[in-house]
Amino acid sequence: MLGIPFVLCTLVLVALGADATSRSCGDVRHAYAAKGFALAGAPQHEIAGEHLRVCSQGYTCCTLEMEERLSDQSKMDLQSLLEETSSTLRSTFTSRHKKFDEFFLELLDNSEKSLNDMFVRTYGKLYTHNSEIFEDLFSELKRYYTGGNVNLEEMLNDFWSRLLERVFQLLNSQYTFGDDYLECISKYADQLKPFGDAPHKLKAQVTRAFVAARTFVQGLMVGREVANRVSKVNISPACSKALTRLMYCPYCAGLPELRPCGNYCRNVLKGCLANQADLDPEWNLFIDAMLLVADRLEGPFNIEAVMEPLDVKISEAIMTLQDNSMQVSAKVFQGCGQPKPAVMGRSVRGVSDVFNARFRPYSPEERPTTAAGTSLDRLVIDIKEKLKKAKRFWSALPEDMCTQERVSTPPESEQCWNSHTKGRYFPEVVKDGLTSQLSNPEVEVDITRPDTFIRQQIMALRVMTNKLRSAYNGNDILSGGGVANAATNHVTSCLSDRQSRNAGLGAD
Repeated sequence: MLGIPFVLCTLVLVALGADATSRSCGDVRHAYAAKGFALAGAPQHEIAGEHLRVCSQGYTCCTLEMEERLSDQSKMDLQSLLEETSSTLRSTFTSRHKKFDEFFLELLDNSEKSLNDMFVRTYGKLYTHNSEIFEDLFSELKRYYTGGNVNLEEMLNDFWSRLLERVFQLLNSQYTFGDDYLECISKYADQLKPFGDAPHKLKAQVTRAFVAARTFVQGLMVGREVANRVSKVNISPACSKALTRLMYCPYCAGLPELRPCGNYCRNVLKGCLANQADLDPEWNLFIDAMLLVADRLEGPFNIEAVMEPLDVKISEAIMTLQDNSMQVSAKVFQGCGQPKPAVMGRSVRGVSDVFNARFRPYSPEERPTTAAGTSLDRLVIDIKEKLKKAKRFWSALPEDMCTQERVSTPPESEQCWNSHTKGRYFPEVVKDGLTSQLSNPEVEVDITRPDTFIRQQIMALRVMTNKLRSAYNGNDILSGGGVANAATNHVTSCLSDRQSRNAGLGAD
């Protein structure tokens, strides 16, 4: 008969044998705590894993609660990794949009200040009494640039029409002109060309330059918004499971330091980011269109080259009218009738003397400083290099993310996590995009249900690309859009009434 000491000894040996075959979870507990999780309930040694829902149900270092926490962590890790990988792209569009916008607005301010200073010095009170014509010109140019409903051609036609009325009256100040007569004068503008070719040339130059500048800045804004929005990933339940297996099932297997195999990582992320990859074709077309408009900004549509000498060109146009004032006036009087003499006592002194003082341009050192402390050429050269690097960004995301050393191992490595143990990963890497995920061995992707949010971004890029291509050809698309608030409505600006146009006409 066996005694009690023998039974106790047997139980101790069994217990010691169990401890000897059960692996320690010390490394897992350390790695788990490093993630910020409390260790309460975390096993000291491996336990049976029938409770696990994602990772292997063999012996494990994870409780169900640990697996759920690590699953949530894997989603945060993916979002963080995506934001980190896209940070340079997003900051490029954000910073360059701000830089270009500041440059163009400051360029307009400098041009207006230059014209005002020069015209005050040259024409004195004749200019200040009629300065609202020029103030309105710059106000409408700014309103157009900032997205206002302005028809540039009509606005510029109106400017030259108003300028003709004012200057014609000043050159013929011995007469008085009613609204009907002024209307008649405008009808002869195309026939007489009182300002020479300046209105026609400037209209073409200003229109093309402003269309290109505004559309390019809108493109930077759309690129910024799309990049920011697409960098927020919608993680499906199937993707969540795949991420957990990829990133944290090594913890549950007692191998917290083991990184995923490179190709395994690529397959998981290609499945999770399949919709982002589908953005790439439209994104590349958008980038190409941005580069085309950038070329125009460097060349024939350079708004800086148009705006800096604007004051000189307008003054030269006024001088052209002055030089031909007698012929112009005679033809107008012939066509519109002899105007009524002005009321006696009206002061007209100084008009001829001021107009005879030929316009003197600023010397270079007198001109305002370059807008935003730089030049358009430098800005364009910089953004073109950045845009070229932005091509194929979205389809390359899985590769860019998985090649980071802390994320996975090189493809040829055999010392890596292959989804169930340490060893080589054999499946082929699937191609990019939603339709290719049908053969993805790691993530179940419903290829019949594209992400609606991503499709909206694709449409935003498509609309913007069409606007950019049109701007490249010197044309403006003014149709409503709501694309990242960048599209504008096709509504022409209202012209101020003729009475207010002619208010303030006067003498010294």
